[in-house]
Amino acid sequence: MAVPPSQYKDREFIAVIGDEDSVTGLLLAGIGHVTQPPDSQKNFLVVDAKTDTAAIEEAFERFTERKDIAIVLINQHIAERIRFRVDNYTAAFPSLLEIPSKDHPYDPEKDSVLRRVRRLFGE
Repeated sequence: MAVPPSQYKDREFIAVIGDEDSVTGLLLAGIGHVTQPPDSQKNFLVVDAKTDTAAIEEAFERFTERKDIAIVLINQHIAERIRFRVDNYTAAFPSLLEIPSKDHPYDPEKDSVLRRVRRLFGE
């Protein structure tokens, strides 16, 4: 089923929810963006041990509702903190991808996208 161009033609940014190293690396690669005032929304959230789960959920909702974001990257260990929201997210745009961090190895068994693919193929 093809998605009409109207759903993705204005999506030009990548958002990231991650640890300091992941977000810093992606910002150095050039993904950083702040919208025009008065709201001045950033397309990234740095998460550490002190970050409240509610703040992560709020950033996830904000990024997935924005019409200018094409991809949301989230560290897998952070996605575990809001697993219910990540697993229930089914929209095509923005796409949601779980990524590893240097301190937390990637576990394909926890990845929501790979689990959906396995169910699709009956594994």
